[in-house]
Amino acid sequence: MPPKKISIRDVAALAGTSVGSASRVINGAANVTPEVRAKVERAIAALRYRPNHAAQALRSRSSKTIGCMFSDVTNPLYARAFRALEARFFNAGYMLLLANGLNDPKREVSILNTFQLRGMDGVIIAPGNERDADVLNAVRNLTMPIVIYDRDMDVKADAVLYDHAKGIADTVDHLVSLGHTRIALVLWQARSRPVRRRIEGYKAAFKAARLPVPDLLIQGPSPTSSAYDAITEMLGRPDAPTAIIAQGTQTLSSTLRAIATMGKRVPEDISVVGVGDSDFAEDYAPPLTVLRTPVESVADCASAMLLERIQARSGEEQPEPRTNVFPYSLIERQSCGPVKRRAG
Repeated sequence: MPPKKISIRDVAALAGTSVGSASRVINGAANVTPEVRAKVERAIAALRYRPNHAAQALRSRSSKTIGCMFSDVTNPLYARAFRALEARFFNAGYMLLLANGLNDPKREVSILNTFQLRGMDGVIIAPGNERDADVLNAVRNLTMPIVIYDRDMDVKADAVLYDHAKGIADTVDHLVSLGHTRIALVLWQARSRPVRRRIEGYKAAFKAARLPVPDLLIQGPSPTSSAYDAITEMLGRPDAPTAIIAQGTQTLSSTLRAIATMGKRVPEDISVVGVGDSDFAEDYAPPLTVLRTPVESVADCASAMLLERIQARSGEEQPEPRTNVFPYSLIERQSCGPVKRRAG
């Protein structure tokens, strides 16, 4: 004889609560007292109850899941962003499901279509191909609330953006104030918003300072590519840079390795600024000056905007799409110094 299938009524009976209260706990509703929540959770564990989320979704029109698509989850920035977002949605009773777009437009379209078919309650997306026609159409076909994460997309949706241009411009200004005019920028080859905006800020800062824009832009094939060979070659040139701004952790690490290989010291011979803070940057000797991204504040904003859309009552008038822009902070440590003047 097959074992009895445990139902929500069994959970409620063991917990000594109503079926409605048990349902609210299972669905992650906020209007449940801690005592009732504890009783129901103990009953669920004792009975090994597993709710049928597919059936729940059909009845409540809510899957309690949120889709999250990032362009490349090996990028430490996205790993930190996902961790921050996941904590907020978990506390609100939602599961955040991560999909890796791999900067492949066909894969990104497939993921977006899957989000739609699975009936996600909302999505947060940072596609690598933000201007691809098929990707844009797939986003426009989504029927759930959307938050765009740091992308310029021609879609009607809320967005959270980083002010990359001003962050890089402020960094160039800081280095120029130390006497540097030959400042290299090390990024990767994407056409996404962060790369475009950083290059724009880099060029704008030189023009604002009435300085020529140096031919010192290096772009690797991926955000985790080594910059070692390109930096080594550049440092061997007669017009080598006296300062370098490098993105990420792996690109920054290979940049520092190339500097050491060429017998140069930081900051005595060359100044270095990293884009994005990390334990590596803080623990390096000397500790590295960085542009810090406000990941936690962005997660607060993105989750709040999406949950507001999801939890709005049917027929309730929705606000127009909102865009929030977040600044970088230049964290000065010990890797930048005055330009070293050449003898003679």
